[in-house]
Amino acid sequence: MSRKRMVLLSGAMTGSLLFLAYPAAAQSNQQLQDQIRQLQQQLQNLQNQVNQQPTAPAAAPVAGGPRVTLSPNNRPGFASADGQNTIELTSRLHFDIADYLKVEPQSPTGPHSLTSGVNARRARMGVLGKFMGDWNYTLIFDFSGSSDSDLATVTGSRSTDIENAYISYTGFRPVAIDFGYLDVPFTLDEATSSNDIMFIERAEIQNVVTNMAANDARAALGVRSNNDRYWAGAYLTGPVAGATHTGSNMQQLGSAARATYQVLQGSNYSLHLGVDGTYVFTPRATSGGPPIPNTLTLSDRPELRVDPTVFLTTGAIPAKNAGGFGPEIAGGLGSAFFQAEYYHIFLDQSGQSATAPTPRLNFDGYYVQASYVLTGESRKYIPTTGAYSGVRPDHPVGSGGWGAWEVAVRWAHIDLNSHDTPGLAQTATGGVFGGRANGLALGVNWYVNNNIRFMLNYIHDDTSKLAANGVTPAGARIDAIAARTQIAF
Repeated sequence: MSRKRMVLLSGAMTGSLLFLAYPAAAQSNQQLQDQIRQLQQQLQNLQNQVNQQPTAPAAAPVAGGPRVTLSPNNRPGFASADGQNTIELTSRLHFDIADYLKVEPQSPTGPHSLTSGVNARRARMGVLGKFMGDWNYTLIFDFSGSSDSDLATVTGSRSTDIENAYISYTGFRPVAIDFGYLDVPFTLDEATSSNDIMFIERAEIQNVVTNMAANDARAALGVRSNNDRYWAGAYLTGPVAGATHTGSNMQQLGSAARATYQVLQGSNYSLHLGVDGTYVFTPRATSGGPPIPNTLTLSDRPELRVDPTVFLTTGAIPAKNAGGFGPEIAGGLGSAFFQAEYYHIFLDQSGQSATAPTPRLNFDGYYVQASYVLTGESRKYIPTTGAYSGVRPDHPVGSGGWGAWEVAVRWAHIDLNSHDTPGLAQTATGGVFGGRANGLALGVNWYVNNNIRFMLNYIHDDTSKLAANGVTPAGARIDAIAARTQIAF
């Protein structure tokens, strides 16, 4: 009961007691009326006193302490009471097992002797979050220790455990600024999380073009912006984490940019278009005594990482600069989804001899892939990445369902030959015998829940290649089957 009501009630009770204190028989009507008027005046006086008293200010709420959080993908964390400061634990494990069914030509030793087995493709642990509302941070390490990890793909050896170590400032919304070692969001398939890619490995042309100046653990400074329809970003990039930073080993300097737009966007359909470009201003210098040529190597393994053998490679090319560009397209209708990218790569050679021919080299490649979710779910567009998610099962295992099932197919082509003439050595034409490859991949993905996925791929890769002399065959035809167990949050 409020103070005001208590005062009025007390006044009324006091008046009633005074009224009853006089015997009714001894009072005249005039006396009763006088007493009533006096009581009314007393009540009015009390009311005036209550109204004149200042209202006490409301007590300020007591600030709470940190609270435990859990993201929709079951990522545990802590957040301050106002939500302006957070920290979350993140992890992913991609454990692969594969068997090379056939390799032609067969050889018990040498490059055509591929080894079946297992590989911890990714084994990452880290933290991410924000502070002061507008500053985001990410620190992730890869503990796989494998020569077939993402970082070995970029550096050629396992030289570092840093996967991501960067901060982002988002106070200029919708513009954000990224700085540090990060996975540069260049190309559609690279902007798609490795937890959500359609196949165990990305297509060869996509790996080659992103390795030039982007990909994982790349030192970068860039800006990006997006809304629910467009995504755009541009980055100035340097070497990868673990690259030599001392002596005469000059650091690489490059750039990468991407712009996309959702031409159509509905609850069960979408059409996505984009364009990508990358340029290497200064290729990284190789180790050794002076003069140290700046070189660039374009290479990739068959779409599997259990064996590190490389068939498709240009070798180290002394280069002034290089670049690549191409379009991307994707879209979905209900449970069906498709995605494709094409890239052209050019490289200006730096001649090591005044008499050696050094024409501009040109390479290209593409992939087309499609999937269908048998259980009715679909891949969703993510505005903050300008790419698509994986499949989130409507009825996870353990909640009355069998998860989500997806079937997929991909055709890929890449050509790393340029100014090649069979029968003539590379030095005679200034060309490169990097090899051509066509790849077919078939896949089945079982999404148990939002954190667990099992993948099964059949891979056929046909690489036609000549050795540097232009005569000796160095290609291979590979058939393999691979499976992945994925746990991520």
